[in-house]
Amino acid sequence: MDFKKAAQLASCISKNYAEDMFRLLTTYQSISASEAASRLNLHIRTVQDFLGELYEQDILSREEVYEGKRPYFRYTLIAERIVIDIDLVKFRKEGEIIHEEAGVKIREKKNSDARFTTSRSNDYISHVVIWQGEGRSRTERKINLSIPQGRFMFHLPFPTAQALTISEIMHKAGLDGAHMPEIADIIRVLIGFGVIEEVKFA
Repeated sequence: MDFKKAAQLASCISKNYAEDMFRLLTTYQSISASEAASRLNLHIRTVQDFLGELYEQDILSREEVYEGKRPYFRYTLIAERIVIDIDLVKFRKEGEIIHEEAGVKIREKKNSDARFTTSRSNDYISHVVIWQGEGRSRTERKINLSIPQGRFMFHLPFPTAQALTISEIMHKAGLDGAHMPEIADIIRVLIGFGVIEEVKFA
């Protein structure tokens, strides 16, 4: 199950009326939104949205029926269990993508207007302050770094220095491959804020 689908399902079943709705769905062979709404004293749109979400998640089936000339849906529970299964390993794998595979070195971007604050021990960066917006609407964004990230950023080449690969910077910082996911994450963030620049090499 992808994260977005899991989040939608979790949001749905966390509603304070969800338990009562599932009790109805397990009791009735099929039920309409208006029947469920009147039974639980809920607004019909609330129930329609809830049942529609469960249908999209393949927890319910539905059948269009007619009352006179007006069509409506009747819902039937088809799942016996709801399991939210999220593969967290894929996030680590995404973070293990190394930029040098695409022929890229990095360094601090010139005139980035970011402020680096060193730790008391003066051997890693504790946080980076970035200014966003312009004029009176300008706001300060502070990004706290983990110690491995801070050590990496401490050895990030200056704007006028020769750019280095991620592996070269990690080696200088005394970091091993186990830290790559969080290093890759902060690199992506700071590239997005214009603090780090990528320099192509052959």
